[in-house]
Amino acid sequence: MAREQLGVLNALDAAKTQWYHFTAIVIAGMGFFTDAYDLFCISLVTKLLGRIYYHVDGALKPGTLPPNVAAAVNGVALVGTLVGQLFFEFMKRHGLHLLGTTTTWFLLDIAFYSQNLFQKDIFSAIGWIPKAANMNAIHEVYKIARAQTLIALCSTVLGYWFTVALIDIMGRFAIQLMGFFFMTVFMFALAIPYHHWTLEPNRIGFVIMYSLTFFFANFGPNATTFVVPAEIVPARLRSTCHGISAAAGKAGAIVGAFGFLYAAQSTDPAKTDTGYPPGIGVRYSLIMLGVINFFGMLFTLLVPESKGKSLEELTGENRDENDEKQIQMDPSRTVPI
Repeated sequence: MAREQLGVLNALDAAKTQWYHFTAIVIAGMGFFTDAYDLFCISLVTKLLGRIYYHVDGALKPGTLPPNVAAAVNGVALVGTLVGQLFFEFMKRHGLHLLGTTTTWFLLDIAFYSQNLFQKDIFSAIGWIPKAANMNAIHEVYKIARAQTLIALCSTVLGYWFTVALIDIMGRFAIQLMGFFFMTVFMFALAIPYHHWTLEPNRIGFVIMYSLTFFFANFGPNATTFVVPAEIVPARLRSTCHGISAAAGKAGAIVGAFGFLYAAQSTDPAKTDTGYPPGIGVRYSLIMLGVINFFGMLFTLLVPESKGKSLEELTGENRDENDEKQIQMDPSRTVPI
């Protein structure tokens, strides 16, 4: 059995680049495009839905979605993704490595999706964009989209390219550990002196540091959590363990989408969005995200380094091949189970 599996893997390793490779790249890219469209643009859509369908004539503030509707709109795509990945992939366990990949992906997505979905509220809270009451719907969406695009271009996209350039030099483990570390540092640096960053002369500094959390998310665990589960488990379990790890990530995204929707609300009832109870505020939400990133750094210690090793070396499949050869040469030899 091991020899047959290695034969398949060797054939894949020796195969030349063909048309189906590019087909796979395009399919994967379109899948991520639709995923990103649902998850990263939904914050702008909810703004418009609130203004259009929940507008109250004479109100001081523009309309906003009620908490239950906002939670459903933000979370429904993530719930569907989680169910799909579990339905198709949930079969077996693979020890501490699987624990490491699932927990790190889970913790990352709590922090990463929370930041993406609610960065519009953070920009308003520090005064980088005007309050919603001072803008019409088109102006508000434009301001938010411009801010998010600026951060994406200067940090998110740049972080991915740093990972592409350095992943086989620094290694997966080092990049993931470094990413979680700096995400933790910058979250605490934003949260602890939070009042300092809300002052007008310091707003640009806040935006720069906030952008760095996205940079080190993508030059860090938001890239490596996709890669590692596909490299560190045997071929017969690879898609299963990757699916379980990805499902854990989407579970974390659901926690972030639903939990921080309420948590980031002001502690002052007079300053919360319509229909929301008081939360813990932006400052303590950032502290909580910093703690989550710190635990992600700890659970990264369960993930082995796969740089410079073949899939067979990482999963021990070469040992199975060698054991079979030695048994054929010496039938009296027993192999430990």
